[in-house]
Amino acid sequence: MFIYRVRLFSLFGFKVYMDASWLLLALLIVWSLALGVFPSLVPGYRMSIYVWMGIAAAAGLLLSIVLHETAHALVARRLEMPIRDITLFIFGGVAEMEGEPTSARGELLMAAAGPVTSAALGLLLMMGSGVAMAVGGFAPAAAVLGYLGTLNWLLAIFNLIPAFPLDGGRMLRAMLWSWRKDFASATRIAAGSGQIFGLILILIGLLQFLRGAVLNGVWLFLIGLFLRGAASLANQEMLTRKILGGEPVSRFMTPNPISVPPDLSIQNLVDDYIYRHHHGSFPVTRDGRLVGCIGTADITMLDRSDWSRRTVAEQMRRCGEDEITTPDTDALQAMAKMSRTKPSRLFVTDGDRLVGVLSLRDLVEFLRVKLELERPRHVQEPGLMLVGPAAR
Repeated sequence: MFIYRVRLFSLFGFKVYMDASWLLLALLIVWSLALGVFPSLVPGYRMSIYVWMGIAAAAGLLLSIVLHETAHALVARRLEMPIRDITLFIFGGVAEMEGEPTSARGELLMAAAGPVTSAALGLLLMMGSGVAMAVGGFAPAAAVLGYLGTLNWLLAIFNLIPAFPLDGGRMLRAMLWSWRKDFASATRIAAGSGQIFGLILILIGLLQFLRGAVLNGVWLFLIGLFLRGAASLANQEMLTRKILGGEPVSRFMTPNPISVPPDLSIQNLVDDYIYRHHHGSFPVTRDGRLVGCIGTADITMLDRSDWSRRTVAEQMRRCGEDEITTPDTDALQAMAKMSRTKPSRLFVTDGDRLVGVLSLRDLVEFLRVKLELERPRHVQEPGLMLVGPAAR
C-alpha cells in the first residue's frame, strides 16, 4: 500500500508516519486552493497570501486526518485491540491493527470514533471561522478555518457510507457480525458493499472526466479503484486467516535448513551458497546452534578483494527479531511478520538451536493449493494475494 514512509511524530504513544504519496495530495490541495477556491472566497489578496492559505489548509487537513485515526487507535487500545502505528497516504490515513477486531462491539465503537471526532472537529473549526469573521480583519484565517470545518464534516459523512473499508463499512460488518455470529459472512457482505461502491465511484469518475472535469474525474476513479482493491483484500485476508489460523509454524517449516559455518570465507559464501541457493541471507550455525545471520547487505560493505581473506564470523551479525520465529508460533503471525518486515524467510529456532526455515513462498503455495483442492467447482474464489494484518 505504501511507497516510502517517514516518521513525523508520536501522539498518545502512537507513531505517526507520512507516506511519500501524501505529498502529492498536499501539492494538489495547495494548488487547487491557491488558484481557485480561496481567491473566490476572499478576493483582493496577493497570490502569495493564497499560497500560504493553501499550505495552512493542507497542514490542517493532515492534522484532521491524524486526529481522526488517533480516535480509532485510542478506542482500539482501550478495548485491547493493539494498533501498531498511524500512516498518512494519498487516500487519507490508516491506523494499522495487529490483527482482526476481538468483538463486534469493539469494532463498532472503534469504527464510530473516527467520524464522531471529525464531526466534532468540524464544528469547532466552523465556530472558529465565525469568531474570526466577527472580529474582523481575519478574512483569510476565517476562510481557511471554514474550509477545514466543511472538509471535516464531509470526511465524517463520507466515512459513514456502509462500504468496507470505510468506517461505515466496518460498522456494517460489526452489526452483521453481532446479528449473525459469523465474522466471515459479515466480512464478505461488507467487502461486497465496498466493491460495489468502489465501482460506482469509478463510473462517476469516468463520466466527470468525459464531461471535462478532469481532476475530479481522475480523483474519483482512483479512489474507486482503491476501495475495490481494499475490499477484495479483506476477503482474501479472511480466507488466509481461516486456513492458517491456529496452525503452528512447525507444520510448514522445512527441517534441517541450509546453514553456513562461521569459519567459511566470504568468497566461498558467495560462490557456494548465495549464487547456488539464491537466498539473500543465511543462518550461521556452530554444532547446530544459531550463532548469527549473514546476508548480501552484510557483504556489500566489503571490498571484493577482501572476500577471500574475511570470514563469515567477522561479518555476521546477531539475528534480528524479524528474522526468527519458533516452532509453536502461529503460522498466521509468522506470515504477517514476513509481510510487514519483508524477509522472504524466517529461521525457526528451539531455544538456541536452528530446527528449520519457514519460507513465505511455501506458505503462499500451500494456500493456493488448498483453495484449489477444497473449493466447490461452481465457486470462483478471488485470487489469493499476500497481505499483512488488517488495517484499521
